[in-house]
Amino acid sequence: MQELHDAPLAPLTTFRLGGPATRLVTATTDDEVITAVREADDTGTPLLVIGGGSNLVIGDKGFDGTALHIATRGLTLDGTTLELAAGEVWTDAVARTVEAGLAGVECLAGIPGSAGATPIQNVGAYGQEVSATITEVVAYDRRARETVTLTNAECAFSYRHSRFKADPERYVVLRVRFGLEDADGLSGPLRYAETARALGVAPGERVPLASARDTVLKLRAGKGMVLDPEDHDTWSAGSFFTNPILTDEEFAAFRARVRDRLGDGAEPPAYPAGEGRTKTSAAWLIDKAGFTKGYGTGPARISTKHTLALTNRGEATTEDLLALAREVVAGVRDAFGITLVNEPVTVGVSL
Repeated sequence: MQELHDAPLAPLTTFRLGGPATRLVTATTDDEVITAVREADDTGTPLLVIGGGSNLVIGDKGFDGTALHIATRGLTLDGTTLELAAGEVWTDAVARTVEAGLAGVECLAGIPGSAGATPIQNVGAYGQEVSATITEVVAYDRRARETVTLTNAECAFSYRHSRFKADPERYVVLRVRFGLEDADGLSGPLRYAETARALGVAPGERVPLASARDTVLKLRAGKGMVLDPEDHDTWSAGSFFTNPILTDEEFAAFRARVRDRLGDGAEPPAYPAGEGRTKTSAAWLIDKAGFTKGYGTGPARISTKHTLALTNRGEATTEDLLALAREVVAGVRDAFGITLVNEPVTVGVSL
């Protein structure tokens, strides 16, 4: 276990933003993770857990406490069962499942970050969510001071949410177990229209696993959503805002505002999100509110490839980023009456 003091945290995040931590501990085993967490709890020291840093916005003043960087490793495949240590690089794990001929996470290729973060956010993209394949999560329960194993149902997954996100101070994820599918080298049914179009098939069809993964990687790269240190469009947290889910009454009011603003024939994106609820597109809202690709003149701007990504152009501060985010939130609210919610976790700051 490595320990540093007054350690910079920006290099541990994909935004490359944020001030230093009073103390930075890097843990490479589950026991080291638990030891660091217990020490912080026993001394009343604030604790910040960092995995791949792809979903963090850390304030310019940094973090006054212990930052725990989880760098554990371990990937085990037993038939269709996959177990990942929390610190495993998610994109590498997806590649291994495709090589093994197992379906279930192939459309989650290219998502930055670590395996331990996937259940917290119920990571999803291109028609797949980890909640569909996670069977168990092994975590350290800070309240009970013991290691626990939570079933899929106990994780309480919903859209970009989970039990872990609802109670962020309680659990530290140690391992994640998945139940995948052996479909003779084929992907799961393609549920995302853009992916199906790119592959020249109808939604619901299956394609070779490698084709599905490679297509998703190309689509993500075209939107600046695959990490590249030379490309400032990828100095981001990916999607900065979640797609709003509206009640029938809220969606009707939203639809009326869209027509008032864009014309009687205008129709906003609409996707079923459960009984009496409709999901719409945050990217569409941002664009139609006037925040187009590349918007901004300062060191923090909207990506030139995707309106949903806010980016550090190289010399931004966290305050620069938050100023842009607040501008976007206010503009969308004024235009359409919807308040966007940030997807990344904020540390020491807020919108």
